[in-house]
Amino acid sequence: MDKPWHLYVMAVFYILAGINHFRKPDVYYKIIPPFLTNKKFINEISGLLEIMFGIYLCIPIFSNLAAISIIILLALIFPANIYMLINEKASLGFPKWILYLRLPIQFILMYWASQNADFTRII
Repeated sequence: MDKPWHLYVMAVFYILAGINHFRKPDVYYKIIPPFLTNKKFINEISGLLEIMFGIYLCIPIFSNLAAISIIILLALIFPANIYMLINEKASLGFPKWILYLRLPIQFILMYWASQNADFTRII
């Protein structure tokens, strides 16, 4: 364990989040904006990427690339957070204040990943 402890917390967070895509796919189908048509594929690929990036965070040779990839993934899934905010059915019954809170949390997660990334090298 030559990486900071919070990197391993992040890894577990993404692995569990990715697994949840397969455990409860209907939840994710609801929050995928309608302009993205293949909801099953999008859910499965994003879940698989979260699992994969979580695992790669724990492998020193891949951890930098995984952290950078997490930032990109979080940017790509940001429209789902906006869709949850503007569409009642996509909100999953969460109060508006929680949906508003999710928006900056996405950037906090990006910042967290950036603390484990060296942008001067890819691998």
